[in-house]
Amino acid sequence: MFKRASRTLLPPPLIYLLFLGGAWLLHALFPVELPGSLWSHYFGWGLIDAGLLLMLWAGLLMLWRKTTVNPYGKPARLLEEGPFRFSRNPIYLADTLIYCGIALLWGSLWPWLLLPAVIVTMQRGVIVHEETLLAELFGEDYRAYCGRVRRWL
Repeated sequence: MFKRASRTLLPPPLIYLLFLGGAWLLHALFPVELPGSLWSHYFGWGLIDAGLLLMLWAGLLMLWRKTTVNPYGKPARLLEEGPFRFSRNPIYLADTLIYCGIALLWGSLWPWLLLPAVIVTMQRGVIVHEETLLAELFGEDYRAYCGRVRRWL
């Protein structure tokens, strides 16, 4: 039987989608509109585009270096190049950029109020487990990497 390498309970994109769904439901029940403008529309799409490009960059690098993109998989190597030079979690950073872009396009206060909960959920429910696994697999190399590169930015 397959044993997960990570103790992550939900796939990270699903966590973001659940919070977006919760924000949508809260807005449907208790609408709190934010003033919109043309800049928020363009900035929202800009964040979504930046998130997609960052995700693509990190994902392709992981595939090229033959390590897993799957949060339940066992990483084959520690990546310290590309977007991993400035963030230990560039794909989760990309997910957060996309979330913020969607929040700007919606023009609702609810996704912004839920954003800290999204980040805490990712931190405690996903990232801590992945960091434990990486420390077990890569030891001192991973600890040195953590000393050089921040978790998010």
